[in-house]
Amino acid sequence: MPFTDKPSLRLATLSALSGLLTLVAACSQRGPQQAAPAPEPLPTANRPATSPAPAPGAAAQARNWAEFQRIAAQRIVQANPAGTYLGEVPQPSLAIPVLEVELNADGSIRNIVVQRRPGQATDTVQLAIDAVRRAAPFGSVAHLPRPWKFTEVFLFDDKRRFKPRTLDL
Repeated sequence: MPFTDKPSLRLATLSALSGLLTLVAACSQRGPQQAAPAPEPLPTANRPATSPAPAPGAAAQARNWAEFQRIAAQRIVQANPAGTYLGEVPQPSLAIPVLEVELNADGSIRNIVVQRRPGQATDTVQLAIDAVRRAAPFGSVAHLPRPWKFTEVFLFDDKRRFKPRTLDL
C-alpha cells in the first residue's frame, strides 16, 4: 500500500500499533502461569495486567473526539474491572444499551441520555450508567469542539459484564 498523508489513516494506524504494543507488553509482563486476580474468572487475555486507568488529564491530550472516545472507553473499563470483559463479543449479546454522555468543559458528567434501551435485561441500562459515572471525570474537553458529548454502545454478555464497542473499532 503506498504511503498516504491522510491524518485519519495515520491516526488509525497509530491507534492500532498502540493497542498491539500494549498487548505485547502485557503478555511479556504476565507469564502464562500467572492469572489476573479477580473475584471470578474473567477473560483477561487482552487486558494489560499493569496498565493503570488513563489519567483524567489524558483526555486533554485527545486531538479529536475519536481519540477522546477511545480514552474514555479505556477509562470506563479500568474503573469497572469486575464488570467488564475484553475478549470476543458473544453472539448473541444479552443486551446492548446505548448512552449519550454529555460533559462539562472540565470533563465531569453534565447529563446521560439513554439512546437505546434493550428489550430484555433492562437492568443493564443502569449498570452502564453506573459504570460511566464511576469513570468520571474524564478530563478537560474544553479544547474539543462543541457539543461536548460522546456516545458509547455497551455490549453485555450473559454474566452482565460489558465491553464498550469503541474498543472494537
